[in-house]
Amino acid sequence: MSHTPFHLAFPVTDLEATRHLFCDVLGCTTGREAARWIDFNFFGHQITAHLVDAHGIEDPTNPVDGENVPARHFGVILQWDEWHTLAERLRSAGTVFLIEPTVRFAGEVGEQATLFFKDPSGNALEFKSFRDPEQIFAT
Repeated sequence: MSHTPFHLAFPVTDLEATRHLFCDVLGCTTGREAARWIDFNFFGHQITAHLVDAHGIEDPTNPVDGENVPARHFGVILQWDEWHTLAERLRSAGTVFLIEPTVRFAGEVGEQATLFFKDPSGNALEFKSFRDPEQIFAT
């Protein structure tokens, strides 16, 4: 499957705490930056953290497989082994999870490993992996 990189811009209240999470914990590299924004290479995609003075985002959720999933979130789909390595790295870093690393829909179509946490500015991130990558869009 060939992918075109996407771009996502998101608000943050602390650029250096954001840099620490994305670079030191998640392993991303930086691209261009200025006093109020930083581009990150987020697993081959360009995301831009924009410094804002206030962050008034509500946190609506939707129920999914017994969990309250943040309706506003972003992340990437990793290979199965990469997801488990990242989950351990996040645990070792003392990450407070919104939804602990778990396997959802076990034995069903769309079986996936997933975890959720917030960045230092309160943005929800999800990292997931499908046991069978062919089921990413399966119904």
